[in-house]
Amino acid sequence: MKSIFSKMDIWLLILMIIYSIVGLIMIFSSSSVSTVLRYNVPQYHFFIRQAIFLLGAFIIGFLIVIRFPTSKYKYLTPIAIVVIIVALGGLLLYGQLTNNARSWYSIGPLALQPSEFAKSIIIVFLAVAYSKLEKSKTATIYTFLIPVAICLGIAVLIAMQPDFGTALIICGIVFFVFISIPYVKKNIIKVLKIGAVCVVVAVLALLYSDAEILNSRQMQRFEFRNPCERYQEDTGYQVCNGFIAIHNGGLFGVGLGNSSQKYLYLPESHTDFIFPIIVEELGLIVGVLLIVGYMIMLWRILLIARQAENLRLSILAYGVFLYLLFHILINLLGILALIPLTGVPLPLLSYGGSFTINVVIMLFVVQRVNIENKTIKTKREMASITN
Repeated sequence: MKSIFSKMDIWLLILMIIYSIVGLIMIFSSSSVSTVLRYNVPQYHFFIRQAIFLLGAFIIGFLIVIRFPTSKYKYLTPIAIVVIIVALGGLLLYGQLTNNARSWYSIGPLALQPSEFAKSIIIVFLAVAYSKLEKSKTATIYTFLIPVAICLGIAVLIAMQPDFGTALIICGIVFFVFISIPYVKKNIIKVLKIGAVCVVVAVLALLYSDAEILNSRQMQRFEFRNPCERYQEDTGYQVCNGFIAIHNGGLFGVGLGNSSQKYLYLPESHTDFIFPIIVEELGLIVGVLLIVGYMIMLWRILLIARQAENLRLSILAYGVFLYLLFHILINLLGILALIPLTGVPLPLLSYGGSFTINVVIMLFVVQRVNIENKTIKTKREMASITN
């Protein structure tokens, strides 16, 4: 264990722990009112649940993930893909309806969100699939598009819930991973031609179909500018109250636990809108420091991806980089009314069982990538010395 720990990225581990602790503190602070007034549960409800999620994920990460070779992922991926497709399809019939979306299975006191696991499974699936195709002598650009088609099928199932935010994140991960593959870069012209044909076919299919892509409620999300002018409307109420929270905080905040906007003004104060509460209570300086911390975390992950010894390791780390990057950007830009609000949580700060478990485990996957990078490099250097 000591040798494994010495090969981990310590800065990334420290940031994981710091953000987990800050997240726990702010989840308790931001939800202490709504738990009693809205959910009629004890004020420690979300804090305790998040602590359990984090503890379980860290235990799995330390005891299993960093010890499990990524070369063995190929045995688990086919099963995982089938399970996630069945789980997402089942949601359309048996999913719990929450906020006009069927994204959760209700299992006793727990709510399981398959779409969060889909992101992690897709990253691992792409790493395994393209690592195998890279070694194949008969692979063509069309065979490289097969994993993309499977992932887009999963994205469509998620969009049907409807959960367009998660579907877009998956599409973003798949697209950027795909264009980063060396074989694809060499055949980029052919890829662009195939992509153009697919886009034209998709557009024509939509134009000549009677299917309603977006309902009126979803179309309203595109009215995201000047939210305080639409305070009485759903499209402006939450974001405007987020603005008020940020304004109230100023540079140094009103003090931990002293937020006024968490008194039911921000319905999702412990999940999607936790950042405005952080700024209101701890100040803009802390908010900026958290953003800087995210940038350092992303930089460390990207560095590990660039130092990867093979394509599988590179895609695993790069996929996690994209996963976190999209969540951070979509959340922060949404609450600042720079893009439509999609209900995407912040990694390690927002409350969420399925999301938190996946983020922590995937960060440990990155640590495993770093361990294997260093192990392979050491073996190569030893071999060169002996030769």
